[in-house]
This record gives sequence, C-alpha cells and structure tokens, in this order.
Amino acid sequence: MNLESPKVTVNKSPQDTFNFLSDVKNFEQLMPENISKFEVLEDDKFLFALKGMPEIILKKKEAIAPNKIVLGAAGGKLDFSLTGNITEINANTSEVQLAFDGEFNTMMAMMIKGPIGKFIETLATNMTTAV
Repeated sequence: MNLESPKVTVNKSPQDTFNFLSDVKNFEQLMPENISKFEVLEDDKFLFALKGMPEIILKKKEAIAPNKIVLGAAGGKLDFSLTGNITEINANTSEVQLAFDGEFNTMMAMMIKGPIGKFIETLATNMTTAV
C-alpha cells in the first residue's frame, strides 16, 4: 500500500527542513491533536500512540541530506516506512511530501488506508508552521 501526503511548502531551506526532520524529537510537534503518547526512545527512535490506536515505534532508517529522510517500523507486527522527500524551491523555501509504504493484506489495508492517509496529511500540514 502506497499513500502520499499533499506537497507542502516550508519557508526554510532544504537543509534546515532536513535537519528538523532528522531530529526525531521534532516529530512530536507534527503529531495530530489526538496523540495520547509520544516518547523518544533513542537518538533515532521514538514511540507514539494516537487515541484508540496501538503504539507505534518508528526508527530513522536512512538520511540523505538534504533531500530524504526514511523512518521505518521498529518492531511490532506491521512492516512499513514513512519517507520525507524534500525538494528545493529556492534557497529559503522547500517543498515536502511524505510517502507511506507498507505491505498489508487486503482487509488490513482497507481498515487503515483512511486513518493513515489522514495521519500523513496532518504531519505534512503541521510542517508548514513547525519547521
């Protein structure tokens, strides 16, 4: 299953945007309002939970400055990745799009497609003010 957020414009350079997303503790600022738990576990790993959903642990898997950050599931039953693609518009402006990629059975994919799509859209939208 592949989902993409809308592209958002961030009034920071690609490097500044990359640096923000490279620090996993900054993801707390991007989370939706219905977050019930956020905890940094290691320099490159954090746990979060949304109300009514199981806890999810994400770990930074890849970082290619200043254009790409890849977070992946760390443990748990589901294997997926969340990629932040950063494109330079000009020296002080960048465009970010989040991409969710995971392998799920058809039933699971139907159940989580809506909530995951809304989640990555919220993360992207919150970037415009948090970064």
